[in-house]
Amino acid sequence: MPMSREPKRSGSSRGDSTADRSLPARKASAPDAAGLLGRTALFGGLDPGTLTRIAAGTTMVRVARGSLLFRAGDPCTGFHLVIDGRIKLSLHSAQGAERVVELPGPAQTFGEAAMFMRIPYRVSAEAIADSRLLHVAASTVFNELEQDPRLAHRIIASLSMRLHRLVGEIESQSLLSGTQRVVGYLLSLADPAATDETLVRLPALKNVIASRLNLTHEHFSRILHALAAAGVIVPEGADIRIPDIDALRRHPD
Repeated sequence: MPMSREPKRSGSSRGDSTADRSLPARKASAPDAAGLLGRTALFGGLDPGTLTRIAAGTTMVRVARGSLLFRAGDPCTGFHLVIDGRIKLSLHSAQGAERVVELPGPAQTFGEAAMFMRIPYRVSAEAIADSRLLHVAASTVFNELEQDPRLAHRIIASLSMRLHRLVGEIESQSLLSGTQRVVGYLLSLADPAATDETLVRLPALKNVIASRLNLTHEHFSRILHALAAAGVIVPEGADIRIPDIDALRRHPD
C-alpha cells in the first residue's frame, strides 16, 4: 500500500509529549458529557442513569491542530469521542512514511479496540484541526459493563458495524479502481437525501485523503482533474460542488 511522507508537525515531534499533556485535560461537566455520549452510536438509547455514571468518568481534552494526541505504542487508558474538529489515525514506517487509517470527526469514537484488548495503541492520533474530545476512562466502562449487560450488547453492535465498514473499505481498495474509490468517497460525504446539485467539504488535506483511499497524492489529484474535466464535479478549494449527484453515481470507471 502506498505511504506518504509524514508531514512536519507544528509544535510537536515524534519525541515530544503528546498533546493531551501539553494541553491538560479537565473534568467534563457530567450533564454535558452525558448529552454528548447519548448522541453517539455507541451509547445512544441508554438510560439516563447509565449515561450519567459513564459521564462521571470522562475528561475534556483540547488538542491544537498539528499536535499529537497519542502515538503508536502509548498505553491505552480509555477511548475518545470527538466533540468537534477532526483526528487523523495513522500508521508510520521506520522510514517515516505514513498511511492514514481513519479520520474520525464529530460524534465519532476511536480507541475502543485497544481499550478492550488491554493493549497499547496500534496507531498514532494527530489533530488535523483544533479539536475538543471526551476521554472515557477504561475503568469506568469496565465497571459499567459489570452492572449493565445492555451496554455490552451496544458495544458489540457498534464494534461489529465498524468492522463491517473496514472490511468494505479493504474490499474497495482491493477490487475498485482509483476513480471508483474517489467517486465513492465523494458520495459518502454528500447528504444521502441529495438528488440534484450538492456541495461537499473535504474533511482533510488532499494528501491525507489520498492516503486514506490508498492512493498517492498525485494519483488522487489526477482523478479529481479527470472528474472535473468530465463535468461531474467542480473543485472549489476545500469544497467539491457536484452539479448532478446522479451523474456522478453513473460516471464510468
